[in-house]
Amino acid sequence: MPSTKECVQHIAFFVVMALIFGGLMWFFAGLKPAIEFYSGWLTEYSLSIDNLFVFVIIMSNFSVPKQLQKFVLSIGITIALVLRGVFILIGAAIISRFTWVFFLFGAFLIVTAIKLVTGGDEDEEYHENGLIRALRKVIKITDEYDGEKLRTVKNGAKYWTPMLIVFLTIGTTDVMFAFDSIPAIFGLTKDPFIVFTSNVFALLGLQQLYFLLGELLDKLVYLPLGLSVVLGFIGVKLIMEALHGNSLPFINGGQPIAWVPEVPTWLSLAVIVVAIGGAALASVLKMRAIEAKEK
Repeated sequence: MPSTKECVQHIAFFVVMALIFGGLMWFFAGLKPAIEFYSGWLTEYSLSIDNLFVFVIIMSNFSVPKQLQKFVLSIGITIALVLRGVFILIGAAIISRFTWVFFLFGAFLIVTAIKLVTGGDEDEEYHENGLIRALRKVIKITDEYDGEKLRTVKNGAKYWTPMLIVFLTIGTTDVMFAFDSIPAIFGLTKDPFIVFTSNVFALLGLQQLYFLLGELLDKLVYLPLGLSVVLGFIGVKLIMEALHGNSLPFINGGQPIAWVPEVPTWLSLAVIVVAIGGAALASVLKMRAIEAKEK
C-alpha cells in the first residue's frame, strides 16, 4: 500500500495537471470551453469520491487482501474509463439526433438528487446482483485468492479465484456509476472531447484517494447533500435547455420556448464549487466537533 505522503503527492500532481489542462484549453480554445472543463471535472471528481464508498464495501465484502487492493483498483478504474468512453460516444450520438433526450436526462438527475437527500439510494451492505449469483452456480470458484491470478489449481482441479467475481462486481458497478455520471456531464457541455477529458482527469488519482481517505470516507457526511444540489441543478438546467430548443409536438405545439433563460457556464461552475466545497467544509467541521466532544 502507498504511504500517505505518496498518496498526497500523486493526488496533488493529477490535480495540478487538470488545472494546467484547463488553462491550456482557455489559452487555445477560449474561456467558455475552459469553464466547461473545470465544471465537468469537479462534478465527475465529486461523483467519483462518492463512488469510493461502494469500492470500500466491495473490498470489505470480498475480503480483498490489502496488498491486492491497488491492483484491483487499477483494473476497476481502467474498466470505468473504457465504459465511460463507450457511454460518451453513445450519448453524443443520441444527443445530436434527439435533443428531447435532455428531458429524460434532466428528470433522471433530479430523481437521483432526491434519492441522495432522502437516503433512498444508499445501502450500507453489499448485495450481489443477479449476474454474479448466476455465475456462482455455473462455475467453480475457490474461497482463497492466488495473488493477482484469475485461475488457480486446487487438489488437481482448476478453479476461478474470487478475483474474477471482484472484477465483474466492479465492472457492473461502474456501469451503474456511468448512468449518473454521463447525463451530469452532458448537462454542462455538449463537446465529447471535454466530456471525455474531464472524466479522465477525474479518474486519475482516484486510486491514491482511496488509500488516503480510507475509513474517513464515511465521515464526509454532507457529500451526498452537496452532490444532490449539483445533480439537481444540472437536471433543471438540462430541462431548461430542452425547453429552449423544444421539438416535442405536445409541448408548446412543438415550438421552442424562447422565454426560458439559458444558464451561463460561469453560474454552473459557481454552483458546483459552492455546493461541493460547502459540503466538504461542513463535513470537516462536524467531524472536528465530534472529536472535540469525545476528548
